[in-house]
Amino acid sequence: MHSDSSTTVGGISRDRIAQLREAEGAAFRKARPRSQAKVGNGLPGFFGGVPMHWMNDWPTPFPILVDSARGATITDMDGNKLDDFCLGDTGSMFGHSPPPVARAIRRQAGRGLTYMLPSEDALAIGPLLQQRFGLPFWQIATTATDANRFALRVARAVTGREKILVFNGCYHGSVDETMVRLIDGKPVNRPGLAGEFRDLTRTAKVIEFNDVAALAAALKDRDVACVIAEPVLTNSCMVLADPGYHETLRKLTREAGTLLLIDETHTISTGPGGYTRKYGLEPDLFVLGKPIAGGVPASVWGMSDEVASRYADYNRTKEPGYSGMGTTLSANPLQFAAMRATLEEVMTQENYDRMDHLARRLDVGLTGVIDRYNLPWHVSRVGARVEFICVPGPLRNGAEAEGAHAPELEAAIHVALVNRGVLIAPFHNMMLISPATSGAQVSRLITAFGAVAAKLAA
Repeated sequence: MHSDSSTTVGGISRDRIAQLREAEGAAFRKARPRSQAKVGNGLPGFFGGVPMHWMNDWPTPFPILVDSARGATITDMDGNKLDDFCLGDTGSMFGHSPPPVARAIRRQAGRGLTYMLPSEDALAIGPLLQQRFGLPFWQIATTATDANRFALRVARAVTGREKILVFNGCYHGSVDETMVRLIDGKPVNRPGLAGEFRDLTRTAKVIEFNDVAALAAALKDRDVACVIAEPVLTNSCMVLADPGYHETLRKLTREAGTLLLIDETHTISTGPGGYTRKYGLEPDLFVLGKPIAGGVPASVWGMSDEVASRYADYNRTKEPGYSGMGTTLSANPLQFAAMRATLEEVMTQENYDRMDHLARRLDVGLTGVIDRYNLPWHVSRVGARVEFICVPGPLRNGAEAEGAHAPELEAAIHVALVNRGVLIAPFHNMMLISPATSGAQVSRLITAFGAVAAKLAA
């Protein structure tokens, strides 16, 4: 398919994209008269008309007002049912209200929700985290952003170094040090940061993923406390590691006296122990947020024996005072209850095997559609996480991933899929398979994707 970037996006005519977006927008509104009356002009009392600003980033004409969600299905207030492959952008990766988690929440609700003390569930969680992820010492936080921030402070404390190394295009929540980008090869604050007056590149180095030479150069001065890394870049379009890259990353960080933090907040889709356990990564620090408590806000961060010992030594010698690590509602008994149920009964190998099987089927189905219509796109997958990307692939780094985004095309596809009963993540074409996802739902997604592709390629 011929592609002229001035008139096409992802190989599709801009005019055709605009026509599809207009037609699908009208169909969306027609199917949601109650929602439009309620939220078409914004939710009252909220700045920007939404409780969180990114709710306006969904490409639908107005936000979908959810009435209920169960398993892998969302029902909106107009009664429209959607096969949910967004799953709260990983927060509900194991389905909406998994029965074991729902039971644990109901049980704990009658016993108190927060009291700054551990519950009996905490006795089980420590060993569960050790067994599952391989590190011996753990702390509980409320979001992965919190966990990453606290882990990086530990890294700086025990190394006595100030700088953090991040990968261009990475996703680590809203941690300040990671809000940097490479633009024309130069490190800068990420464009669009509201109210940020500091030069974040003073304490953060940023390089491209999969670039071994850049990694070695960034570490050679031995001033980097910690490399914070996703095993697979997931914030833009998905970028897999080159063969041997993770082994080289671990080798070079050890040689430089730099700690390695692996953030599995998205790549937990790989398996019960994440990408780390499946592929034998050996992090000094480990972070997991989003789905760890089945949808209840919670996160965990772990330390190796060596890091824990060095941190204990640091704490014995530092001046007394507040460490700045932790929040009042972190490690509350509701988190403990939901996390224990998730780890023991939901994040099972059996569930992951089913998720992986259906994700493979989805990968093959979407690729088949792309091939059928000769679209210059590709599909990428890590475990139960699948993405279609509107350029040829594979991608190798964050700059390529950023450049692969086709916002107007992706928005049109998204709304068209919603109108065909399918919801995917709005920010990066992400689709997740949960234990509750059915084969029929996967088939419907492939069929809907095919129908939209046919309209675009006609």
